[in-house]
Amino acid sequence: MPIQKQLSVFLPNRPGALAHIAGILAEANINVLALSVHDTVDNAVVRLVLDNPTKALLLLEQEELYVMEQDVVMLAVDNQPGILAKIAQKLGRADINIQYAYCTAATDQASGCIILKADQPEAAARALREFEFG
Repeated sequence: MPIQKQLSVFLPNRPGALAHIAGILAEANINVLALSVHDTVDNAVVRLVLDNPTKALLLLEQEELYVMEQDVVMLAVDNQPGILAKIAQKLGRADINIQYAYCTAATDQASGCIILKADQPEAAARALREFEFG
């Protein structure tokens, strides 16, 4: 269960902003493994887990974008009811705070993926080993 680098890119909330950074990543052959967009009236925070975050960070900063790097837990889990509850309960009992999370799975997939930003990422990764799919 790896700790991954996540980039948070602050963009204006307007048409084409996401397309711009997606194009930069595509031209550099950087694959998006996970994506979350949180919007406000004027701005958006785009959270990205990428296969080459170091290269992406350099490219996005060259565009004069404000980018922050965070450690997140990227966890492949069984796609079944109750997994999220068990994960949240396990971290709660360990006194590890989930600052935010996002996940995905299609209904026909055996596994899904959860990205967790925790106040103690290494401890969260250790606590959640039992939930790793496979």
